[in-house]
Order: sequence, then structure tokens, then C-alpha cells
Amino acid sequence: MLLLGAVACRKNSSTLPPVNSNVSNAEAASMVAGSVSINSNGVASLAGDATIDATGIGSLHDVCGTIKSDSISRQSSAGSAVTFSYKLKYNYTVDCNSSSQPDSLSSTLTYSGSFSGPNLSSSNSGSSVFTVNGLLPTATDFVINGEFKRAGSFSSKVDTTHHGNSNIDIVINSLTILKHSRNIVSGNAAISVTGDVPKKGSFSYTGTLVFNGNGTATLTLNGTVYMIKLDTGDFARV
Repeated sequence: MLLLGAVACRKNSSTLPPVNSNVSNAEAASMVAGSVSINSNGVASLAGDATIDATGIGSLHDVCGTIKSDSISRQSSAGSAVTFSYKLKYNYTVDCNSSSQPDSLSSTLTYSGSFSGPNLSSSNSGSSVFTVNGLLPTATDFVINGEFKRAGSFSSKVDTTHHGNSNIDIVINSLTILKHSRNIVSGNAAISVTGDVPKKGSFSYTGTLVFNGNGTATLTLNGTVYMIKLDTGDFARV
């Protein structure tokens, strides 16, 4: 009977939901901010890369099916509040519409590196699969759809007991960027943050991200709302 009771206890504990006190809501929000902002090589930075390449490929009038590759090494500037270093590898394929006109890019990305901000430091790698619409000269905007992933180790600077592994998944929908300025004007994303802290267990947060068109994005994470500055990654609870 004691043996059966021990087995039952183990079985019940394995089905318990993640304990999010292992990582606070604000720390999870910091992970998201680092995954979307420009100064930590987040989604906003990658969107800028993609539109620059889209502009270059469109101006060369490449034929349908043309494959291009681009490698980038990116580091933070001296004295920055957030420091980072990343290596990125893009692959693009020129896609055409029914009239055989190049109108979009299909792209894959792999990257690795690290960043350190006021609240969190992380060493990570990731991938992204996305499309960039808007290559036609008549299009006024680039529109990006796809998925961005980042996984690795993290360490909180707010609570040093909070360190472990994290996985961040961002599914981007209609991220719209003006061609002439390359400013993000709208779009949204579904957010998932999961991971584990040694000896404490796992954590899980889900939410949404709305790009506001003024250099900020509104993150709603497990019901808590934050405002993120896309250039610096600074964020505050609303």
C-alpha cells in the first residue's frame, strides 16, 4: 500500500501545472522585450534586416525562384545599457504572383548569440520562418508573417535564484512596415514563454503583442499589460 501511495503521489505531481512563481510575470515580460526589441536583436531588428534585403532584391529584378543568402554579425555599441552579440544567417527565395511578377520573399533564419540588459542576461540561439510581402513597386508597405523562436539559458539580475532555461515562441501576424521609412506601423503576435528553473520546476506564460505604430508594442502576458519600447527594450507595467 505504501508503494502504491508513493507511485500515486509521483503520478499526481507530474501532472501539476507549471509553477510560475519560479519566474515572475515581469521577468517573463523582460524575456519577451529582449526577443522583440532592436537593441537585443529581436523581432524588430530582424524585420529591419528582411525589409532591407527585400528592397535590394526587388531593385535587382531577380527572377522567380532566385535564392539569396545573407550573413550578418551584429554587436552593441560601446557604452550601451544593453549589450549583445549575434551572428545571423538568412536564406531568401523570390516568390512570384500569378502574373510571374516577384511580389514576396520566403525566408528562413538561424542565429546565435547573447545579450545582457538591466533585468536579465541570456545566451541563446533560434530560428525564424517568415514571408515578406510587398516587393511590387506599387506596394507602399512590407507585410511580414511568420514565426520567431529563441531558446537558451537565462539569469535574472533582479533575483539571482531565478536562472535556468527558456523557450520563447512569437507567431507574427501582418507586421506592417512602411517602405519609405521602414517604421513598423501595425501588426500583432501570439506569445509563448516556457522554461524551467533548476530545483524549482517549470514555468509557462502566454499572451499577445500589439505593435502600436509609434515605436512601442503592448504586451499582455497572463493578463498583465506592459508597454515595450522597440528600440531599447525598456518596458513598464501599464
